[in-house]
Amino acid sequence: MPETVSFGYEEVAPEEKTARVGAVFSNVARRYDIMNDAMSAGMHRLWKDRFVRRVKPRAGEDILDMAGGTGDIAFRLARSGARVTVADINPEMLEVGMGRADARGFDTLVWSEANAESLTFPDRFFDAYTIAFGIRNVTDIPAALREAHRVLRRGGRFFCLEFSTTLWPGFSEVYDFYSHRIVPKVGKLIADDEDSYRYLIESIRRFPDMPTFARMIGEAGFVRTHVEPMLGGLVAIHSGWKI
Repeated sequence: MPETVSFGYEEVAPEEKTARVGAVFSNVARRYDIMNDAMSAGMHRLWKDRFVRRVKPRAGEDILDMAGGTGDIAFRLARSGARVTVADINPEMLEVGMGRADARGFDTLVWSEANAESLTFPDRFFDAYTIAFGIRNVTDIPAALREAHRVLRRGGRFFCLEFSTTLWPGFSEVYDFYSHRIVPKVGKLIADDEDSYRYLIESIRRFPDMPTFARMIGEAGFVRTHVEPMLGGLVAIHSGWKI
């Protein structure tokens, strides 16, 4: 790992990033889903639906939903009859997710406080690994990708939903203005937390572009890597297989 990593537009020590990201999600946990609706005008629900359709969960499969805190992806996966483990490094996010699961009657989910960079699950334990809007907050992304590869069975599949860089002419400038000028203000209004949402927007800007991240997935050992851009690449579904 390098001596410094990005925390938004800052360069900080790796251990400092881990601690500061933890504080961000502790701060926003209770309003996280409301803010997702506000920031994306509800479109995050459509992106997540499409993501889970690409995963194609099946009854009896074991699926790890990493950084799955509030349960949005896990609930969709569990409807298939798959056995879903929800893992997140942040206990406050998991607490919100467990409360939402109780309210919705999802009583078969397994909840685990876990660091994506150093999972405690055995080798070749899961049929699929999903992570949605979480990989960019990981301190050591290559380590997390290697761990994803390790815990998957042969023939297992990796799916990641993440923000990226839109390639549509003109749209990127509009989105830059909206994200940098409007989203932090919305965060202040709804969640009383402007700084956390400023970081979340900056973290999108610092995340690798689609070809670079696809290459990182391949370097972790995955084959048949694929990227499916949405909104010109503003959001992308990355995937790969373990053989």
